Amino acid sequence: MAKPTAAKEKIVRITLVKSAIGYSKRHKATIRALGLHRMHQTVEHVDSPTLRGMLSKVNHLVEVVEQVEV
Repeated sequence: MAKPTAAKEKIVRITLVKSAIGYSKRHKATIRALGLHRMHQTVEHVDSPTLRGMLSKVNHLVEVVEQVEV
């Protein structure tokens, strides 16, 4: 079955707002896996359950803004 051509992907914009210094290695690794390297850096990812799980582990370090991509 073919996918609909007008499907909208949900984009999530993630900004590192607090340093990972003093937190566990797992938190630091998650921040790096998200593609964040320095404070106030922003990256965009396509929303997925895996991404949401990563964000829930470091929600105290990042700011998340949801967008709809056409």
